[in-house]
Amino acid sequence: MWKPKPVKRARTLRRNATDAENALWRKLRDRSLRGQKFRRQFPVGRYIVDFVCIEERLIVELDGGQHAINTKSDETRTAALRVRGYRVIRFWNNEVLSNLDGVLQVIDSSLKSPHPDPLP
Repeated sequence: MWKPKPVKRARTLRRNATDAENALWRKLRDRSLRGQKFRRQFPVGRYIVDFVCIEERLIVELDGGQHAINTKSDETRTAALRVRGYRVIRFWNNEVLSNLDGVLQVIDSSLKSPHPDPLP
């Protein structure tokens, strides 16, 4: 089965962002949070992550209802990203939409805290 290249897939995901992704992106783009550069729908290894701050090795993932059913694949994905030296934090879409300030506080705290693991 043919699979699209990660860059093309990421571009498609950016064009078809959810309301939660768009809301969070408006707050993260242009170095708006702690002066850190975030990228959205960015390939990291074999995965395309929702948001990543490469300099701080921080990935922010937003999960919709389908993730409540498929927790095993999320755990596998998170473990693979951690092996690459990234911290991963996850939020539900409804958290972002109903408590964006709280989500931003958690991201901000993660940016302030030192990376817990040695980088690969």
